[in-house]
Amino acid sequence: MKSTKQNNLSKREFLRQCAFCTGGLALGMYNTNWSSSAVSSDLGRFSKETLFYRVTADGLQCEKCPHGCLLMNDGDVGFCRNRVTSNGKMYSIAYGNPCAVHIDPIEKKPFFHFLPTTHAFSIAAAGCNFRCLNCQNWQISQMSPKESANSDLMPEAVVNACVTSGSESIAYTYSEPTTFYEYAYDTAKLARDKNIRNVWKSNGYINEKPLRQLCKVLDGANIDLKTFDDAMYAKLSSGKLAPVLRTIKVLREEGVWLEITNLIIPTWTDNFDTIKRMCEWLCANGLSDAPLHFSRFTPLYKLSQLPSTPTSTLEQAYDIATKSGIQYVYVGNVGGHWAENTRCPKCKKIVVERSALTVLANHITQGKCKFCGEKIPGVWR
Repeated sequence: MKSTKQNNLSKREFLRQCAFCTGGLALGMYNTNWSSSAVSSDLGRFSKETLFYRVTADGLQCEKCPHGCLLMNDGDVGFCRNRVTSNGKMYSIAYGNPCAVHIDPIEKKPFFHFLPTTHAFSIAAAGCNFRCLNCQNWQISQMSPKESANSDLMPEAVVNACVTSGSESIAYTYSEPTTFYEYAYDTAKLARDKNIRNVWKSNGYINEKPLRQLCKVLDGANIDLKTFDDAMYAKLSSGKLAPVLRTIKVLREEGVWLEITNLIIPTWTDNFDTIKRMCEWLCANGLSDAPLHFSRFTPLYKLSQLPSTPTSTLEQAYDIATKSGIQYVYVGNVGGHWAENTRCPKCKKIVVERSALTVLANHITQGKCKFCGEKIPGVWR
């Protein structure tokens, strides 16, 4: 379904009518009507049968992510809060009803080696398959699409709005895009036809089959690698480490541009031995050239009693990563820090200078350092 008259506006008029909000521009939103003409008596039109589930003797089992939720009765809801059963089928109720729509600098995701200075048309639907105690977007990730205030924006309307806004990519972000997989996948297919790039900001908790299918329409992914300790993964996020590591390897195998973010939380994920093991694993698995972002924690949600990450902790992690062989290491959420810059690994000169997500200078020409000719991995103009 095509959305509102925004699709036919000029870029200037589109931007004028958008309302400024924290982190970007937001389209007008309204509450979804779940009692409108429905797929079944229980579902509204913002729903679609899921792509990955199987019928078992005990019920319907979701095969989208490693949780493998078994929904036994009509009306049962999955761990992510947007997979439901109705009349013997499993549906996503996060289809065409994003709860967040923004225009962001690509650097915010963060992507530092992917079309610098461009903008990403960013969408999210409510729900997540993690329960991170530190979640920065818990107001939308820890609820169902039935509870959030949503926009009416079907896949074609997303692509049209992206074109109108002048953005060069669509980002599936803020909550966990794995949980609104069908919506994101259908949108990404249409975007490809318009030569629009697709980027995924994700916790990486997805099964291999849906991931490989997604990779056919995905251009870039930034994966949150929460920690390199399995027990801490379960305690912090209600997930496991191994599936995330597999996702990282599959993305590299499939040729999707990959960047990795490690949020360092004081007393939780600031163990330097664990950080060293993570960096060594990345190098051992051919990922020494994948940008690694060490991000500063800000007290939020269920860890609001903690302090922010000291800059010195982030800098020590930076040193560990570079000594381990990671070529492109960054410090995030510390505006103006010297480790926001990209340095050529050969001549050591700054090839992309940044400050608080703003690119001040770009010395990469045709994917190479303009000073010494060294190839800089990434997706460049």
